[in-house]
Amino acid sequence: MARLPLNKVEGISYVSCSKDLIMTKNLSAIIFGLAIVISAGLLGNAYLQRSRPEGYVSVTGLGEADFNSDLIVWEGQFDFEHMDLKQAYAGLEGDRAKVIAYLRGKGTPEDRIVFSAVDTRKNTKSLYSDDGRYLGEEFMGYALSQEIQIESSDVEAVEKLSREITELLNEGVRFYSRPPRYYFTKLADLKIEMISKATEDARLRAERIAERSKAELGDLVSAQMGIFQITGQNSDEEYSWGGTFNTSSKAKTASITMKLEYKVK
Repeated sequence: MARLPLNKVEGISYVSCSKDLIMTKNLSAIIFGLAIVISAGLLGNAYLQRSRPEGYVSVTGLGEADFNSDLIVWEGQFDFEHMDLKQAYAGLEGDRAKVIAYLRGKGTPEDRIVFSAVDTRKNTKSLYSDDGRYLGEEFMGYALSQEIQIESSDVEAVEKLSREITELLNEGVRFYSRPPRYYFTKLADLKIEMISKATEDARLRAERIAERSKAELGDLVSAQMGIFQITGQNSDEEYSWGGTFNTSSKAKTASITMKLEYKVK
C-alpha cells in the first residue's frame, strides 16, 4: 500500500485547524457584538428614563361652610348743643341718663354699655360781606356728643334694640343709631374645618385626574393655602385678593382654597 507524502498529510491537518480557528474567532466576534448592542440598548433606556421629567398634577380644592354670627357689636351717638358750655354739658348728662334708663328697660345689662369720652367742639359760621369778602367766624354755641357701644352674644336682642332706640327722639334725645356689626367667636375652629374640607376636595380631584390619565397618584409635593373669605349669605360680594371679611350680615358663608401638587407615576 502506497503512503501519502508527509507534507500532504500535514497540509490537510493544517487546513482543518485553520477552519476551526476562524469559526471560533467569528463566534466570539458575534457574541461580543451582541453584547455591545444589548449594553447600548440598556444604557440608552436608562438614560431615557433618567432624562424623562417626572409627572406632576396641580389641583385646587374648595372648602365652604354657612354659619350664623354669635356676637354683635352695636354703636350709636347722641349730642346736645347750647350757647353756654356748662348748660351744654348738663343737657348731655340728662340725655345720657335717659339713654341708660331706656337700655335698662329693654333688658340690657349695664356692664355691657360702654360710653366714650365726651367730644366737645365749637360751632361757628363763616361771615362774608355783600361783595364776597371774608369777615370772620360767628360763634354759634357748643356742640357736645358722646358715643355708646354694646357688645353682646344676644344677637337678636341687640339687633332689635338698634332698630328701636330711635324711640328716644320722642323724649327729646337726638340719638343716631349705626348698623350693627356681626362676628363669629369660633372662627379659628371654623378655619381649620375649612382647610380640611378644601384639602380633601383637592385630593379627590387629583385622584380623578390620575385615574382618567391611567396613572397612579404619588406623593404630595407641596400644599399652599389660599385666602380665607367670609361673605354674606346670598350676597353679591366679590372675593378679594386680600380676603373679604363681612361684618354687616348675620348669616355668613366662609370659604377657603387649598392648592396641592402631587407626583404621578
